[in-house]
Amino acid sequence: MKANRHTKIIELINNYPITTQDELLEYLKAEGFDVTQSTVSRDIKKLRLSKSLDQNGKYRYQVPQMKSVSANNGLLSLVDSSVVSVDYAMNTVVIKTYSGMAQAVCAGIDSMEDDTIIGTIAGDDTIFVVCRSEDIARDCTNRFAQFVK
Repeated sequence: MKANRHTKIIELINNYPITTQDELLEYLKAEGFDVTQSTVSRDIKKLRLSKSLDQNGKYRYQVPQMKSVSANNGLLSLVDSSVVSVDYAMNTVVIKTYSGMAQAVCAGIDSMEDDTIIGTIAGDDTIFVVCRSEDIARDCTNRFAQFVK
């Protein structure tokens, strides 16, 4: 139930300019979730939602972006040198790597501790990244694609 609610919250945040916890609560109730304000408050904290200025000059909730890649974990250079292509279908990002490199890139993705990513799985040259929504998968694909040669 909580995972479904979190997925719905991310979907609502991505689709509507939600500016308050009360607004989010009302949207959730309209979607059939029986929640309290304190539950919504905990969900916001757990999902690490923040408010930022939108194009209309209003503060609204935003889904956190992936943590910036630090030089310490080397993910940026690993993606740059190992990833062949990035695409997505529905809420799943598919990353193709050179043979034998998928595990290393996948470990780097896992180290980002991004709450919008539900999980990853890697084979020899392919990684599946399951995101909370199709919009998040599209954003994730675009971010990874900018580092691919």
